[in-house]
Amino acid sequence: MLLLVVLLSRKAIRPIAENIQKQRQFVTDAGHEIKVPLAIILANTDAMELHNGENKWSKNIRNQVIRLNGLMQNLLTLARADEEKKMVSCETFSLSDLMENSIAYFEEPMRMKHLEIQKNIDSNTMIYAGKQQFSNLVSILMDNAVKYSAADGVIEIRLINNSKHVELQIENECEALPECDPDRLFDRFHRADAARTQKNGGYGIGLAAARTIVESCSGEISAQYLPQNRITFTVRFQK
Repeated sequence: MLLLVVLLSRKAIRPIAENIQKQRQFVTDAGHEIKVPLAIILANTDAMELHNGENKWSKNIRNQVIRLNGLMQNLLTLARADEEKKMVSCETFSLSDLMENSIAYFEEPMRMKHLEIQKNIDSNTMIYAGKQQFSNLVSILMDNAVKYSAADGVIEIRLINNSKHVELQIENECEALPECDPDRLFDRFHRADAARTQKNGGYGIGLAAARTIVESCSGEISAQYLPQNRITFTVRFQK
């Protein structure tokens, strides 16, 4: 009976697994196909503005093409994260150096919003994990912090290395905290405030990709609301 149940279970699950794989492949294929016409539309918009000058219609076309292109990039990131979850290439590297290098890319966006950064990063924090995955993770969390920080605010970054685990925290002040449960922020396409998300160029995908990356490295990620409209994202994984 046990053998029969196992065989029937595999037969019942196989179509579901195949459908999931087909959906992921469709997202990847569609993303690459859509990128070409988007590039053509943007190039034609540039040519039109070169001859006739910029106007509100060409500006709207440009903004929406850029937004669609960003959406496709995020969808591809999410599809790749699902695949990478199964086959993470691990190596030993300095998470301290990786974070310092990743943070440097956000200096200009932070300057434009007059954001101050406070870092408390334990030096020589060596880990064995997927380096590229962690680079994507830090970029997602930093982009989220900068994008939704209130102007003239402070972003706090902490990397804590102790005997049992490594913990990464990124904390920032929001104009207003989301009204949903913190764990729902990691749901795919979830928007705590759709108008604010669209205004800031968000798609409801980044944090979902972050959770997928963390889980691929056998870690945990969580969000916590704090007083004074502050929010902290914490990544923790065992050594």
